[in-house]
Amino acid sequence: MSAIITGATTGVTTGVTTAPLLAVRALTKHFAMRSGFLQRVTGAVKAVDGVSFDVHAGETLALVGESGCGKTTTGRAILRLVEPTSGTVTFDGIDVLGLQGEALRHMRQRMQIIFQDPYGSLNPRMTVGAAIREGLIVHGLAEGSAADRRVATLLDEVGLRAEYASRYPHEFSGGQRQRIGIARALAVEPSFIVCDEPVSALDVSVQAQVVNLLRDLQRERGLAYLFIAHDLAVVAHMADRVAVMYLGKIVELAPRRAIFRTPLMPYTQALLSAVPVPDPTAKRQRILLAGDPPSPANPPQGCVFHPRCPSPLKDADCTRLVPPLEEKAPGHFVACLKQPILHLSSNAS
Repeated sequence: MSAIITGATTGVTTGVTTAPLLAVRALTKHFAMRSGFLQRVTGAVKAVDGVSFDVHAGETLALVGESGCGKTTTGRAILRLVEPTSGTVTFDGIDVLGLQGEALRHMRQRMQIIFQDPYGSLNPRMTVGAAIREGLIVHGLAEGSAADRRVATLLDEVGLRAEYASRYPHEFSGGQRQRIGIARALAVEPSFIVCDEPVSALDVSVQAQVVNLLRDLQRERGLAYLFIAHDLAVVAHMADRVAVMYLGKIVELAPRRAIFRTPLMPYTQALLSAVPVPDPTAKRQRILLAGDPPSPANPPQGCVFHPRCPSPLKDADCTRLVPPLEEKAPGHFVACLKQPILHLSSNAS
């Protein structure tokens, strides 16, 4: 796993290897299953099961996979919106999972989230200005007229008018509400933001506007993003690196170009084969997976993907051995027993 720590680079601008802003190691979140009159624990849903990755300053790491694979739970566990079962989360050298009280609240000023649902994430009884101002007041960053000026600046920064501060969420479209959510996340000057499928509920044209806004804000502020998504077309425009999740585990992690050009994990290959091509004359062979994803309450032995794997290389080892996330090519990590290790260059970025 040390290769994951040292193999990634800031790569976005300098290509110089540095310590990551966020380091996640063996992160696990199991939800207890209870039954009976006494509600005794009878099992666990393994929503996140040993996830490890880094995010560097100014970088966008996309976390992709089908619904129910554990993407959102991973993001929430990092921020401790849900408490992890085990593992470590280190942000700028600080153990996030060891923080309590005031120390945790101070850390959350630097780590924010943009929620998936632009309708449910805003309090309908609070004006837009009050929603954005709340973070400023809680963290003691501004109050009174200074907070009002800061709210007006934030609204302008996300492409909305300052006078909108006195209006309520129901007066805005979905795209405008998501811009308000972005302004709320930016209010406390974070350096890392979990973007939890921030464009999945929006029209395609509005998606492009919000994605461009997020990229502009990243360049201007040096933000790092964990960009959770299932739309690989959006990921292709947004990410620097991509981590592919399946049944609570990361099965492939690589730079964006490597993922889209030479996916090594059969699951990633199947995901990419389903991406629509904006050319009616282009032909692409769709990889259809057999059956449904296994239950995270009862994951299969060995490789979690083996029951649906279409690879002709699949054999008995896949059913009994858990594949580690190994570097198969420079910066390209894959959890597959049958993928050979390709030529590694020590100075590859």
